[in-house]
Amino acid sequence: MSQPQIQPQQQAPAGDLEFVAPCLPCIAMLPPAGDNWLHEVKRDGRRMVARRDGPQVRLFNHRGEDWTIRFPHVAEAVGMLPIRSCIIDGEVVGCDADGFARVNRSRDQDADGAFALHAFDLLEVNGFDTRRDSIEDRKRALAHLLRKLPTEIRFNPHFEREGEAVFHQACKMGFAGIVSKRRGSRYLSGRSSSWLLTKKLD
Repeated sequence: MSQPQIQPQQQAPAGDLEFVAPCLPCIAMLPPAGDNWLHEVKRDGRRMVARRDGPQVRLFNHRGEDWTIRFPHVAEAVGMLPIRSCIIDGEVVGCDADGFARVNRSRDQDADGAFALHAFDLLEVNGFDTRRDSIEDRKRALAHLLRKLPTEIRFNPHFEREGEAVFHQACKMGFAGIVSKRRGSRYLSGRSSSWLLTKKLD
């Protein structure tokens, strides 16, 4: 993974961790075909960007609202990672013992620690801005970071099979759908055609 120096304006001042807007998928009627895509399961949870600088941790929803107080166990787990700083993109989900989303709890507060951040992207680590790296490199770095992860943070893997097959299997298992991500793509804040969301029909 390449490690370009982070730009000064991208660094958060101490005590004031700034929000980085997440990448948002475009809606697709069908999963993209071909081997140019990676496919991830979409759970029924809350999109969350976790940002840490030293001992300070903030959890932001997709609109930039600070939700750290709503998921204290997740924030604590981010603070336990063996790094100085990071920005992790993921989805906070109320889970059962097997790791599946409990839909009726996905919008509750983290009262009993039964929530986990299903992490699927890494935007920054130890001062290095990784957003210019490919999705493959970012996911490898994230998997390495979370290899000895707290239970409140779980790596969200991808599948390299045909998108339609991944989608049907995800729906069969009760997930909300899949997000397909173009191989080699960089991380871009805002709506991106490099990420495609195929949702399960109700």
